Amino acid sequence: MTSSNQAYSANAPAHAATFPDLATPGRTDAGAHDIAYGAAQISARLDRLPATRTIWRMVMMLSLGMFFELYDLMFSGYIAPGLVMNGILSASTHGLFGTTGVASFIASLFAGLFVGTAACGFLADRFGRRAIFTYSLLWYTAANIIMGFQDTAFGLNLWRFIAGVGIGVEIVTIGTYVSELVPKHIRGRASACSQAVGFCAVPVVAFLAYLLVPHAWFGIDGWRWVVYLGVVGAIAVWWIRRHLPESPRWLVQKGRLAEADAIMSRIEARVEAEYGMPLPAPATAQPVRARAAFRDLLVAPYRKRVAMLIIFHVFQTLGYYGFANWIPTLLIKQGITVTTSLGYAAIIAIAAPIGPLIGLLIADRFERKTVIVCMAAVNVVCGLMFSQAREAAMLVSLGVCLVLAGNIISYSYHAYQAELFPTSIRARAVGFVYSWSRVSAMLTAFVIAWCLKAFGVNGVFVLISGAMVVVICAIALLGPKTRDVALEDISR
Repeated sequence: MTSSNQAYSANAPAHAATFPDLATPGRTDAGAHDIAYGAAQISARLDRLPATRTIWRMVMMLSLGMFFELYDLMFSGYIAPGLVMNGILSASTHGLFGTTGVASFIASLFAGLFVGTAACGFLADRFGRRAIFTYSLLWYTAANIIMGFQDTAFGLNLWRFIAGVGIGVEIVTIGTYVSELVPKHIRGRASACSQAVGFCAVPVVAFLAYLLVPHAWFGIDGWRWVVYLGVVGAIAVWWIRRHLPESPRWLVQKGRLAEADAIMSRIEARVEAEYGMPLPAPATAQPVRARAAFRDLLVAPYRKRVAMLIIFHVFQTLGYYGFANWIPTLLIKQGITVTTSLGYAAIIAIAAPIGPLIGLLIADRFERKTVIVCMAAVNVVCGLMFSQAREAAMLVSLGVCLVLAGNIISYSYHAYQAELFPTSIRARAVGFVYSWSRVSAMLTAFVIAWCLKAFGVNGVFVLISGAMVVVICAIALLGPKTRDVALEDISR
């Protein structure tokens, strides 16, 4: 495959007859009318593509970036027992917002994620999906290398925050990138595939923590090894970048019509060769709004969508990370030793990629909102049962169910939120609504720690279950349908 965007543009068959002036070399003067028709043209050409090897190859390359992102995002809870064992952090906090406990370490990550999603989400809209996908990964990989050398709570928290900024930008960019590169009939499956590959990082980090955290290898603390092993993403990132085209939808919105046409033509040529027959004709291209401004989120239909997603993110984060980041600690509080709790957590973590794999079967058969509501209900039931369980088999079984439900919700909402906004502000809009989950996660770390201390495991799961009930209500009452609908039609 080619090594750059320019390679996607070279020797591409022209489509100027289909869309006049689209492929004029060097053109930079595209007006609103050209962009409106260009966006419709690109959308129609993308959405009629069959899901051949070329399409899935692009999804898999983005999924590798998701793997390293989730490895980094999820190791907080798994290395926490090691940080406590080494005396760097304490299991509980001194006061509600203490800065020397595990809660502050988790909160630092989510503070960085908030900055990355809320304040830096515009970067992918301004500089392109491809460039920001690459450099945000390099950013948080470098931050983790430095964090691995820290011996104080302040140093850990500072560099965890800095890493979180890069991860936040990456989260927004990958979801946007995937939704824009694939045809509408596989958007759900593409998101599920991306999440399935990404969530393979969870059992990997869980088993590495189980093997490494309780020990010091070659004089280096086990938790540091877990951090260092994650930086291999820096090696892979350039190879991932070389084989990805820029989003044609984004290029059109920037007025770069010839580049968008050339990249689209190369994709079409490869897909057609793999398909073995001529591609279906694109649907009649209806002009779409050329550009949207961020302030348009305050008017219909986006206003209701923004409100729905803010409510969703505030409460689903409490439910998801309230369990995922606290699995070993919750098990220890139920009388299980550190080593055994890490072993149980590692077994539970095996289920992490299975949820999105199930999504590959159901993602484009059911509405995204329906899947989210049903899995949130499963989370409520299993969470309350987990709080009452004491036997190992029941704890592990219910933990697996919670992880499955949570990760099916995860792939569903990542696809869902990217579908609800127009291309020109998609990354910023997703970053804005997603940033509320980062604020929630910051507070959740302290609230869970306080709730665990005051009310025990039972109190934690009552809190989590209540949050999921709010999620059910928000999505069921306010969420629009998006299955097999063109992105531009959803935003029309």
